[in-house]
Amino acid sequence: MTVFVRDPCGIVCILMTYVAVLYADYVVVRWIILQTMQNSLWGPFHVVLFNTIVFLLGMAHLKAVCSDPGVVPLPQNRVDFSDIHSGSQNSLQREDWTVCTRCETYRPPRAHHCRICKRCIRRMDHHCPWINNCVGEQNQKYFIQFLVYVGALAAYAIILVIVSWVMDCPECSNEVTVKQSRILHCVILVVESALFGMFVSAILVDQFQAIFSDETAVEQVQQQGPYRPHKHKWALLTEVCGRSHPIFWLLPCASVPKHLEEPLLNHTV
Repeated sequence: MTVFVRDPCGIVCILMTYVAVLYADYVVVRWIILQTMQNSLWGPFHVVLFNTIVFLLGMAHLKAVCSDPGVVPLPQNRVDFSDIHSGSQNSLQREDWTVCTRCETYRPPRAHHCRICKRCIRRMDHHCPWINNCVGEQNQKYFIQFLVYVGALAAYAIILVIVSWVMDCPECSNEVTVKQSRILHCVILVVESALFGMFVSAILVDQFQAIFSDETAVEQVQQQGPYRPHKHKWALLTEVCGRSHPIFWLLPCASVPKHLEEPLLNHTV
């Protein structure tokens, strides 16, 4: 199930993301490569490589935005919660299922309600405005891919700026207006890349800490403690990235293996 969240903040953040990426691509191609590497084979190489990262970034971002993060389905019929305080032990209680009073349904362990999406999300980490979606069980891989590609693109852009100013450039234009424009765009690109690079690096560290500790950001706030403290870190990483070879973990086209859905709607309480 894929539902686009009509959150003004999220929509603005998505637009800002694509504007920033497209601007970085414009500066790198127009003011760095075409100005300093137009007669070198390094020019086409960097154009292809930089735009390949841009393409992968866009694919990962779209996957994170449009994928179902793990929405708990709503029951077709109204659920009777009258036996919650009766002391009866049913299958849901034994499995540590809880009740969401907002969704008016039972939810599996580690599912939490998002006030922006207005639904319960399985293994919800947080709601991210940059993807206008929750980061949950089924789209965390794409969110991590997006962070990795943003960080790689930011580092690549800064390196290209430094190299373009350090290396000799006999074919560069000597016009004052061209030099001023190039300097201005390069400064803006470096500032933008540094800010986004540091920002996504911090989030990426938090994501891996959450994966290896088996504790989402919501669970850390609620101080619930690790869910499975003795599970191996590689197994925890595999749950998020899939069971394919690690070399394929950064490909946005690879699907995330979905866990078996508990028969939520068929439970009788």
